[in-house]
Amino acid sequence: MWGPLSGALRMIRSTWSFELEAAMAVFLGLDVHRAQITFDALDVDTGEVHTGRVRPANRDTFARFLSRFDGAELVAAMEAMTGWRFVVEELQRVGAEVHLAEPAETSAKRGPKRRAKTDRLDARLMRELLVERRLPEAWIAPAHILDLRARVRLRKALVDQRTEWLQRIRAVLFHHGVPTQAGRLGRLEGDNAREQLSRFALPPVAHQQIQVALAIIEHLNAQLHPLDLQLERDARRLHGCRALMAHYGIGAKVATAILAELGDPRRFSSSRQAVRCAGLDVTVHESDQLRAAVCAGPTADA
Repeated sequence: MWGPLSGALRMIRSTWSFELEAAMAVFLGLDVHRAQITFDALDVDTGEVHTGRVRPANRDTFARFLSRFDGAELVAAMEAMTGWRFVVEELQRVGAEVHLAEPAETSAKRGPKRRAKTDRLDARLMRELLVERRLPEAWIAPAHILDLRARVRLRKALVDQRTEWLQRIRAVLFHHGVPTQAGRLGRLEGDNAREQLSRFALPPVAHQQIQVALAIIEHLNAQLHPLDLQLERDARRLHGCRALMAHYGIGAKVATAILAELGDPRRFSSSRQAVRCAGLDVTVHESDQLRAAVCAGPTADA
């Protein structure tokens, strides 16, 4: 509903220069969920605040919602959580200035909890941080990096599932006192892996468990093969991957993973920022001005 601007927001509004007020007519805070998108919109010219929900939360409904702001300069913010991509794309399509908020830092800016957290409060916080220029920004990757990231993470999910089924086979073998073998059979990469496994003296139920697991692993390998070929093509095509592969020990799979997750390195002011973005800087102790940190090594490419 529309309502008058509160005293606090009037004070916030007064901090903006005349030029910014003229150029930025509507500040929009969004809280995105699967069922609905909660919004909190401030019209700078009139001082009115408009709140509500967009249901269902999909591209077409959100595009119709944005049509109400036709002719207005729109500045929007939301947290970088699942579902942000289509929201950002629709906002950019109508010419809005879009900002993504880093979730952990945004949570810290909520301050001490005095009342229950709601979607309306989250949307209002987005809008207020945006107006006050205190929004902790997250990088909005270009479309080709988002697509590469999706492929890299899809491959990781498939490899993780393959590893889980391999571990199931090893568990069955150990449960029946059969030693597992190292090398290509241990990774089920050998052409005769199924034949060798079938020779073990196991009860019928154990053979059934292994055969089902092998069938699933073979299916996963069939899905991984074209994906690996596509990632190799991406690595040859993208300049960032080619630059990474010039370093010893970095192949196509590692290069695409680094580029997909880090994106444009120019957004980091130091190598330490890049390390922390990759999740390798693990803080183990912090007290007053003293901090001890441990850097975890990168995991091997599957």
